[in-house]
Amino acid sequence: MHDVVIVGAGPVGATLALALAGSGLDVVAIDGRPAGATLRQDRSLALSYGSRLTLERLGVWPVLEAAAGAATPITEIDVSQAGGFGKATLTAAMQSLPALGYVVSYVALQGALDAALARAGVPVRFGTTASRIRGTPAHAEVSVADADAGAPMRARLAVVADGTGTAVDGIVRERHDYGQVALVGAVSLEPPHPGVAYERFTPDGPVALLPERDHHALVWTMTPAIAEAMLALPERAFLDGLARHFGARVTGFAGIAGRRTFPLVLERARPAVAARAAVIGNAAQQLHPVAGQGFNLGLRDAWELAQTILRTPRAALGGGAMLAAYAARRRVDRAAGIAFTHGLVRIFGNDAAFARWPRGLALAALDLVPPAKRAFTRVMLHGMH
Repeated sequence: MHDVVIVGAGPVGATLALALAGSGLDVVAIDGRPAGATLRQDRSLALSYGSRLTLERLGVWPVLEAAAGAATPITEIDVSQAGGFGKATLTAAMQSLPALGYVVSYVALQGALDAALARAGVPVRFGTTASRIRGTPAHAEVSVADADAGAPMRARLAVVADGTGTAVDGIVRERHDYGQVALVGAVSLEPPHPGVAYERFTPDGPVALLPERDHHALVWTMTPAIAEAMLALPERAFLDGLARHFGARVTGFAGIAGRRTFPLVLERARPAVAARAAVIGNAAQQLHPVAGQGFNLGLRDAWELAQTILRTPRAALGGGAMLAAYAARRRVDRAAGIAFTHGLVRIFGNDAAFARWPRGLALAALDLVPPAKRAFTRVMLHGMH
């Protein structure tokens, strides 16, 4: 019997596995993708400075930072609303940091994590998927499917980090469909705006521009019908529409590449722990991309679970007391992350005239009161603990 089986060796699952490496525990990860591959096309991840510190502790960040174009620093964030006054500018200098965060290539991050797992000798069973996790008083049973499947894997603790793919007895998922999609792509600006990220709240939802290498990654919220029409437009017509929608905060939209969409939902697991099992990352909560909190929340899940495991005697791993302690450690940060992103979508998606003034005042106050700005920025960088 293993001590810990981790379902999913993507960025969140791999972070947990690396944090447990060298502990003497019998840890194994399983992942449905072939060795050396990623199951998704490359995409942009918003990585907070706090998440960078986690990757530094694991020895992953220096490798990622050294790879050409893998991590682009965000030194300034410009926040504004369309159709109303008020804006806020957050800077790394105010926090005495080299960057507020980074825009990271998913493929580059996954490659760096895979290499780190191999160096640490953490076994990963690639080409293996889990369909169900069942807890018993003595162990978790992980039903798997691969060429050598056989009987279920047994572990003191099973951790699901594969998004929404694996069913866990005792855990249900609540889903809220925003009825919108995010249209993403790579936008060229002339002149370039290196290091500056833009978050613009509009009546149709937020639109963000994140600096990445020599362009900006676009995340534009809209209805599926509008998205279909925007995808069909020629490049220049699309850019003109983006410029009208974004307003005067950014000018010089010169090119767009790689347009595609994905649906926007809020999903959360209730509870996040069950008999001999825990869910982390997108398996615990899948958030709206506004403010870029979801991935960072998942990395904090992985790090905090690893610390709880390392403090627990082997015989007590996966027991009710250990899982209750982990759930308590994550309760505030998880609830705050969900409420923050969902609240931003609801508050700034309201186009009623009476709502614009309070929003504008809040943004203006945030910009003009340094202690409030520093506190707000710290929460974005490190979460609520």
